[in-house]
This record gives sequence, C-alpha cells and structure tokens, in this order.
Amino acid sequence: MIRSTSETLFRRAQELIPGGVNSPVRAFRSVGSSPPFLARGEGSHIFDVDGNEYIDYVGSWGPLLLGHRHPEILAALERVLSIGTSFGAPTEQEVEMAEAITGAVPSIEMVRLVNSGTEATMSAIRVARGFTGRDLTVKFEGCYHGHVDSLLVKAGSGLATLGIADTQGVPQAFCDTTIALPYNSVDAVEQAFRAHAGRIAAVIVEPVVGNMGCVPPQAGYLEALREITARDGALLIFDEVMTGFRVAFGGAQQRYGIRPDLTTLGKVIGGGLPVGAYGGRRDIMSRVAPMGPIYQAGTLSGNPLAVAAGLAMLRHLKAHPEVYQRLESLGDEVCAGHPPGVSVNRVGSMFTFFFQDGPVTDWESAKRSDTARFGRFFRHMLDRGIYLAPSQFEAAFLSAAHTEEDIRKTAAAARDFAG
Repeated sequence: MIRSTSETLFRRAQELIPGGVNSPVRAFRSVGSSPPFLARGEGSHIFDVDGNEYIDYVGSWGPLLLGHRHPEILAALERVLSIGTSFGAPTEQEVEMAEAITGAVPSIEMVRLVNSGTEATMSAIRVARGFTGRDLTVKFEGCYHGHVDSLLVKAGSGLATLGIADTQGVPQAFCDTTIALPYNSVDAVEQAFRAHAGRIAAVIVEPVVGNMGCVPPQAGYLEALREITARDGALLIFDEVMTGFRVAFGGAQQRYGIRPDLTTLGKVIGGGLPVGAYGGRRDIMSRVAPMGPIYQAGTLSGNPLAVAAGLAMLRHLKAHPEVYQRLESLGDEVCAGHPPGVSVNRVGSMFTFFFQDGPVTDWESAKRSDTARFGRFFRHMLDRGIYLAPSQFEAAFLSAAHTEEDIRKTAAAARDFAG
C-alpha cells in the first residue's frame, strides 16, 4: 500500500508533537513502521489519507462497540449541536446517564462523571484512601490504569510497548504507596495483606486485563480478591474502563458474578467521545464533595456531547442484547483463524494473538512473546487491509459492525502469514 501522504504528515508531526503522536503507542515504533493518518471511518472500516481501506480491530481502543458513525449516535450528537456543546452546569441528560449506569451495574449505587479513564481511576483511588484512612494501594503487573502517578508502577499499555518499567517524573514517595503484584496470583495477594495488614486502602484490578494484551482471570481469582479485601477492610476497585459494557452489558462484574466496592468506567459510555466515570457503594460515594470531604472536580465533566453519545450507545445496547451473542460468535470465528504458532486469549469481543506457544496468564508470561515476529505479522496484516493495535501488548476489539466477510478476510490474511 502507498502511504506517502501519511509519511509526510508524520514527518511534520514529529517536529511539533513528541514522537509525532498524542498517545505513545500510536507511534508504531514497536512494530517497525510509521502510522497511517486516518481520514474517516464507516462501520467496521477505516480509510487513511492516502485512500487505503482497512478492517478496523482497534475501534478507537475499545469504545466503538457499534462501529464508526452509528446512526443513533450521530443523531444524538446532531441534537446536541443544535442547543450547545458545553455549559459547565447540570443538564437533564447527566441524570439520565447516571440512571442508565446504575441501572446496568448493580454495584454502582452512586456515580460521578469525569472526562477520561485516567481521571476515573485517579479519583477512585483518592476516594478509597479517604474512605478507609489508609495510604497503600495494590495493583497488578501489566495492568494499566491511566497515567496516574502512583499507578504507573510496572504498568501495561504504552509503557509495556515501549519497554518502560516505571516512568521518570514520578516522585519515589508516590511509588512507595503502590504494591505491584503478579496478576492471577492469589498467594501474592495473601502475602501482601499479611505484610501490610490494616494499611491497604484498595486493590485495583482490570478484571479482564486488556493492557498487556487480553488476559482473563483464572477460576477463583476475582472471588479471592473479593474475600481478601473484605476481610481486611480494604476496598476492591474494578477498573472496567475497557471491559464495562463491552464483555457484557453489566461489565466483567456481571460476567463473573463479583460485586466490587468501586468501579471505573470509560470507553463505551462515551460512544466514541472522551468520558469516564467512577461509582460504587452509596456510603463510599457519599464522602465525595460536595456531600463529603473528598474533593474531585472537572469543568467539562458530564458535557452534553459526551453524555448524548454515551446515552445513545447504552440505550441501543439495552434494547438489543443480541449484540453480545453476535460478538461472542464473531470472536470465536476470528480467533479460530489465528496464524500458526500463537497463543490466543479472548473474552467476549476482546482478543489477542500472543506470539508464543505457552499460555499467557500474567505479565511474566505475556512478555515472553516474540515481539519481533508480532511486528512482522502486524505489517503483513496492515498491507492486506487489516488494522490491528500496533503492539503485542494491546487487545484487539470487535464491533457489532463487523461482518462475516470481514472475519473471513481477516482469517485468510492471518493464515497466510509465514513470518
């Protein structure tokens, strides 16, 4: 494929934007390529500035569960554009969004809207510390919870892609409040709680990891986290920024039958626009200002554009539960067509091809993947019109707009890979 216009734009971008991108993994460095600059999207397909067409398995990194330019979301946005895009004041749709979220996720009794997943996790950690009066947080290696200072310890996503274990610019004192443990290890959690009894405010976890690639919880793992935190008086936070409304209408907590104390949301609840939320038990959320002493604010939180798009998305999903059955079926088909010599992980409409033979259950096993071979696979697929995340350590996403023909083309291209 010819991408000369993209290459010109990338050279211009690198003069003005660090790495030429506004989010590091978009730089395509880990796959030995430069990024196509996108011009538009339609359904399950995207088109770059050179006119090339791709089947999209990134979906804006997860939120486009219904594909690009879904008519109900576009109609909702058009209605907002006729009245105003931001007021910095309450609107009726904010209440309707809160009702939609609490109605879908039983563990969320009260909810606060924010502008991003990073804001949601940062706020949830602050609330957990304020509520418990404790300072320590447990997170898991390879899990990414946004670029919150104290949560960048052994994080996934862009840090894993770029090989950055911990980032400069974070004071050691912040890192000292975080205990990073291997994902899927109940013994490690038990040991941490014995060593720090009565001092841990919260355990934050991606119930299905998407930021070291898709890694599901092993049987009994989430149940153990629930029991251990409750026993010690710590809070259990599910980071469902990626999984909320994607792996099930009620998120991973519905899929696995676990009730966390706090939940963070993003991606799907914005319908493609930037938004996040955190919520949980009423007694905890009642401590958030102005009801309580734990302060959190955001000028554009709950802005009409993001709320309208998100409401259109959630209402469509509630009215069409068959979407999830279809996504499961498409997930089976696309993963059955994997290239040779890979390990496949999938939960619902999230999946990853790990370029290694063994099972991937945590960061230690994920990082044994052959990233050079993944890079060759990525370029092979891109040249055949298949757009995947440019990192071994990111999940791929299906949408309801993907067709059987999309899946057949993807599987055929994957099976042709000999690298």
